[in-house]
Amino acid sequence: MTVSATAATAYIMKPMINQMFIKHNASMLIIIPVGLIVIYVIKSAGRYIQSVFIDYIGLHIITKLRTRLLKKILFLNMAYLYANRSGEMISRITNDINRVQYFVSSMLPEFVRELMTVIALIGYVIYLNATLAFFALVVLPLVIIPIILIAKRLKRLSHRSQEKNADVVTRLSEVFNNAEMIKLNATEEYEIQRFNQENWRFFKINIKSVYTSQLSSPILEIVASVGLAMVIYMGGREVYAGHMSVGGFTSFLTAVGLVFQPARGLGIIYSKMQDAIAASERIFTVMDLDNKIKDGDIMLKDEINSISFLHVDLHYEQKQALRDINFNILKPQHIAFVGDSGGGKSSIINLLVRFYDASSGKIKINDIPIQKYNLHSLREKIAVVSQRVYILQDTLAHNVAYGHDMDEEKVIQALKQADAYEFATNLPDGIYTLMDEAGANLSGGQRQRIAIARAIYKDASVLVLDEASSALDNESEKRILKTFKNYAKDKITITIAHRLSTIEDADKIFVFSNGEVADCGTHQQLLSSSKEYQRLYSGTVKA
Repeated sequence: MTVSATAATAYIMKPMINQMFIKHNASMLIIIPVGLIVIYVIKSAGRYIQSVFIDYIGLHIITKLRTRLLKKILFLNMAYLYANRSGEMISRITNDINRVQYFVSSMLPEFVRELMTVIALIGYVIYLNATLAFFALVVLPLVIIPIILIAKRLKRLSHRSQEKNADVVTRLSEVFNNAEMIKLNATEEYEIQRFNQENWRFFKINIKSVYTSQLSSPILEIVASVGLAMVIYMGGREVYAGHMSVGGFTSFLTAVGLVFQPARGLGIIYSKMQDAIAASERIFTVMDLDNKIKDGDIMLKDEINSISFLHVDLHYEQKQALRDINFNILKPQHIAFVGDSGGGKSSIINLLVRFYDASSGKIKINDIPIQKYNLHSLREKIAVVSQRVYILQDTLAHNVAYGHDMDEEKVIQALKQADAYEFATNLPDGIYTLMDEAGANLSGGQRQRIAIARAIYKDASVLVLDEASSALDNESEKRILKTFKNYAKDKITITIAHRLSTIEDADKIFVFSNGEVADCGTHQQLLSSSKEYQRLYSGTVKA
């Protein structure tokens, strides 16, 4: 509709000049104005319908792409997530996809429309006068080379712009995530200065893109003026010689003018497309990544009754984190890992939940290699309470039931077992109080008790406590440990502890040193035979 109406605008010029102005055909005083209105009504309606449908399709595609990209990133192995900044990943999901959205919703339909318009008008121009059309359009190919060179430079600059945007987002994420530390150290001006440096680097790259992209318009304007000048010269000669009517020439000149307008638009759009192309390359670089942690086919439906590590080694890049680890845990044993920081304790848990796969050796769950299990079913059977507590912006109850159907009675029971029910009921809306970002409306001890309640609610067959009571006072710690002892009587419990008083009743304690198990035994056995354990114990007692 739009393309046909645009071509009709040029066509109507011929009867308007010849019939209306030269031959003074009175009926044309009605027909031409009415025809012109009809043409523009059709053109406007066509543009509206096209814009709405294209925008709908574009938004629909981008919305699905955004979800697919997040899904892809979330299901990638933890090594990738650790190695890449959160700001970088957020930038790909927001900024990069927004750039693609702008292309799909705005530039692509415009590009298609302008291209069809150019084709239709060129056809009409050739129909009117093929010889004159040659002189009018011969200049168009001359613009292709500079436009291609401009596009290549814009693509390079766009890649740099999107990378720098990720740096800006990363800097902002760090500022807001560490606002408390910034305030405590009075480093507001320092952080503003750091952000300002990234911000102005971002500006410099973007202004280079502006300088480059704006070259397209004057180049195309100059080409268009040369083309029109040739048409006027050659067409004037045709009219003087009597080979062409004034109306025919006016119609031809209008059509050529209409050709150069969308042709100019095509050049500008092609230059701007480079931004979306660069963004899509960044997006599909992630989409094409292979997940190093392959999902297994066996659903782990039964409880975990045994965990075996057989000559397990683990390397992080070039660093060896674990060396020849061997142990077997049977339900309902309570196992503890102790040792200095960096000794390899947390690496055991990373392997158990398959954040990483062992570099060599085997890990078995219920005598079946861990890689054969479906990841979701495996992780459903393991509850981890770590030193770092994660509180989401949701109600306290939904934080406890995170990832599972909400059962109010079960939530209350979990909160009571975690010594958290009393403070929860004193909140403004009780257990349905909305948590601030990162649980800022709770104390450190309260956040930790919510994390413990979450693990209890999950009711997994393996319970991992990684310094789970580090933020609790002594009385709260004693109450929770007593509750845990009763709660975990039919489960495998793995405790990573620095305060060795919390694991004195463990069935077996593994002492880690430099990625190896230095000693193993009960608390009393290690106190009498292990110098490393004696050193660790004396350190915690003095502390």
